[in-house]
Amino acid sequence: MNRNALHIIRFIALVLVQVLLVNHIRLGGYVHPYIYLIFIMLLPVTMPKWQVLLLGFGLGLSIDLFTGTLGLHAGATTLMAFCRPTILRIVSGHQKLENVQEPDLGQLGGVWFLRYAVCMVLVHHFALFFLESFSFHLILQVLLRILLSAPVSIFLIMMILYIFNPEKKREAK
Repeated sequence: MNRNALHIIRFIALVLVQVLLVNHIRLGGYVHPYIYLIFIMLLPVTMPKWQVLLLGFGLGLSIDLFTGTLGLHAGATTLMAFCRPTILRIVSGHQKLENVQEPDLGQLGGVWFLRYAVCMVLVHHFALFFLESFSFHLILQVLLRILLSAPVSIFLIMMILYIFNPEKKREAK
């Protein structure tokens, strides 16, 4: 399948699953999982930064349009897209990503991707929840929401990627 078609399908599927299913998961009012972040995480490493920023903004704006959050997700996903090259560099360390098309479980392994997902989700959640509260008076409540939501988001992201891992399907053939 064409890589662009795969990205379009991934974009639409993640937005729909997030809006129609995952947004209705509320555990105690503090746990708000977000799986649509997978789209930005799996973009090609060689994609120009301006395209990653534009796609991050578009993804967040799509979620905002469905949820009525007035740019909160657009701001958080744009910041996440901005931080992505730095996070990739930090998480990779001595490992070179020159031969890697997309940072996924099949090419880089579960432990590497878990570290990458933790960093990306924390950047997104910090931005989103602080923008949402827009006050330092609620800092303990915001930190509690981040500490409770991030592990659930990371767990769901890792489960989705393990379930839809194309490398696993190739090994089974």
